[in-house]
Amino acid sequence: MAAEPEPRRPSAPGAPARPLLLDTHALLWWLLDSPELSARARAAIAAIAAPEQRVLVSAASAWELGAKFRIGKLSEAEDIVVNLGAYLRKQRFEVLPISLEHALAAGRMPGPHRDPVDRMLMAQAQIERAAVVTVDPVFGEYGVVVVW
Repeated sequence: MAAEPEPRRPSAPGAPARPLLLDTHALLWWLLDSPELSARARAAIAAIAAPEQRVLVSAASAWELGAKFRIGKLSEAEDIVVNLGAYLRKQRFEVLPISLEHALAAGRMPGPHRDPVDRMLMAQAQIERAAVVTVDPVFGEYGVVVVW
């Protein structure tokens, strides 16, 4: 799993920090205050108080949450699914839309991994130069910086 010690710290004074892109489970665990979220991931997300910090949530994660809720897999997260926009605003998380560039990169991404949401998050992380907060080791296999 690719990782760096503190991916959100600027490399030089005035340099932009590497944004964090939350995988869907990391977003949900953060919002539910779940102990399943690692201490390192929790600290990285909590660092948003610094002005140069950005935490991104992909539109693909909203799609995944809605789809999983619809089929009964996230009954404990009904309020989050119904009011996701308000939750994101309260946390000061930014919504990352799916651009044409993101879509093409995800669709053309080589390799056997078939999960379309993971592929989209990988493509978005690569294009946006973001680290992904995820427990899933497959992201590192695609050259994405992982925080966990």
